[in-house]
Amino acid sequence: MNRTPEQHAAPADSPARNEHSRGRRFASWREHHGWSAAASLRRLAARPLGSVLTIAVMGLALALPLAFYLLLGNVQRLGDALGRNPAISVFLKTDQSAQQAQLLASDLGARAEVASVAIKTPQQGMDELAKMQGFSGALQALGDNPLPYVLQLQPRDGASAAALEQLVADVRAMRSVELVQDSGHWRQRLEALLDVGNRIVLIVASLLALAALLVVGNTVRVDIASRSEEIGVLLLVGAGKAFVRRPYLYAGIWYGLFSGILAAALAVAIELALARPVARLSAAYDGQLQVGGLPAWLLLAVPLAAALLGWLGARLVSAWQLRTVA
Repeated sequence: MNRTPEQHAAPADSPARNEHSRGRRFASWREHHGWSAAASLRRLAARPLGSVLTIAVMGLALALPLAFYLLLGNVQRLGDALGRNPAISVFLKTDQSAQQAQLLASDLGARAEVASVAIKTPQQGMDELAKMQGFSGALQALGDNPLPYVLQLQPRDGASAAALEQLVADVRAMRSVELVQDSGHWRQRLEALLDVGNRIVLIVASLLALAALLVVGNTVRVDIASRSEEIGVLLLVGAGKAFVRRPYLYAGIWYGLFSGILAAALAVAIELALARPVARLSAAYDGQLQVGGLPAWLLLAVPLAAALLGWLGARLVSAWQLRTVA
């Protein structure tokens, strides 16, 4: 039996019809996303007090880790301003001559953990004491200069604490050395405290992020429970769970986004509130203390991360809640 021209053309037209059908489905899917985003935003505006309270609670929870991070960052800068590897002062015995001090400085400067060695003569030490108030009269009464040669050892950047402790022990064991002053212990303690502080900030941030997730989840749960009959009708007429869930996911995104913006704004407000006392502190260190705020990328990332957190909370709760409704 011969086929008509229309029968021959039907298979050729089938891919085009499929492509057109996929295009319509995509356009419908995109249109529903736009409607869901707008509808969820209107629902938030319809109950301003509840929405503002939810956003405020989440914003304060997210702002606390930012404040701790800002504090630790500036404490770290304070330690850097005072010197990551403070010099080690080596006081020689008073019977050591300039040649012996120079020889010892050459030997110590050859060690791998030492970056440089500076020699302070007894006369330089006397001149420094003379500049201090209350010492000039006492120094004039002295006949001879009682001060010894002092070697200032500057540790190399990246030298381990164990290597520096061994250096101090070796220097103290030398016969020509009277006293060794190592001011690096405070820096080690500070770094240990900063490590603990960073870990605490990470733990607190995780707990507060979980709290923000629970706040969004509970808000979405209440919203779904209040619309259970409407959701049941939509499911009965054939609406998919993804279709029903989509406005609540956008609600979680809006909650997270606005709370992240609030958290970033609070962090900037904290920086502005601390600007004047921080300026006085920097002036006390002759401008060597560089105090900074939170980086711009972090302030921009907080709203995005909070929006993702809000979406996750809404996604988990809505999936569980819709199963109970169905």
